[in-house]
Amino acid sequence: MRIMLVEDNELLAQGICLSLAKLGMQVDHLNSYQQALVGIKNESFSAIVLDLGLPDGNGKELLKAWRQQGVSIPTIVLTANTDFDTKLECLDIGADDYLGKPFDVRELAARIRAIVRRQHGLDHNSLIIGALCIDLTSREVTFRDQNVLLSRREFQLLLELAQSAGRVLTRSQLEQLTYGWDEVGSNSIEVHIHHLRKKLANDLIKTVRGIGYTLIELN
Repeated sequence: MRIMLVEDNELLAQGICLSLAKLGMQVDHLNSYQQALVGIKNESFSAIVLDLGLPDGNGKELLKAWRQQGVSIPTIVLTANTDFDTKLECLDIGADDYLGKPFDVRELAARIRAIVRRQHGLDHNSLIIGALCIDLTSREVTFRDQNVLLSRREFQLLLELAQSAGRVLTRSQLEQLTYGWDEVGSNSIEVHIHHLRKKLANDLIKTVRGIGYTLIELN
């Protein structure tokens, strides 16, 4: 899953990015109000982690602006401000969760998984579609009761397709969700799709010509 991190403390942001990457998340870091306001446009994210104390604006106002614009991406407020009234205000204007600093990044990761899970209507950490089972915590994948070993990118791509099962995702959407702002090879998505079909089933991921790809339920 792709995460937007809005945090002006560069050292802290670097640590969060590295830690979440090890847990299979693609993290794109922005360090200001204006960057985040622009960065959300025409981009796909699974969740947002938002600091309140930004150098050029208040995170609460940024969250309020997003919600007024119709941005419904699940958002965790991450801040040293643990004032109870501030917490209530953030939740009331659209935050999905609130975590005070200092924190354990494992808890942050668990909270990210929780809000994404709720976004997709899941009540536990296993995503099951027919014979396909994806454990969001351990990142283990089984298909027809067989364990399947996937690379980090393959797992990210499969997860995005599975979370949108039955809906067509364009190549551009898949690139954004899988790579974020990292450099993408011209045929990287096609290569990963090819590998997933070989490791799982050739007809699990359907190509919708001229549009993109969709994952279908197989038994």
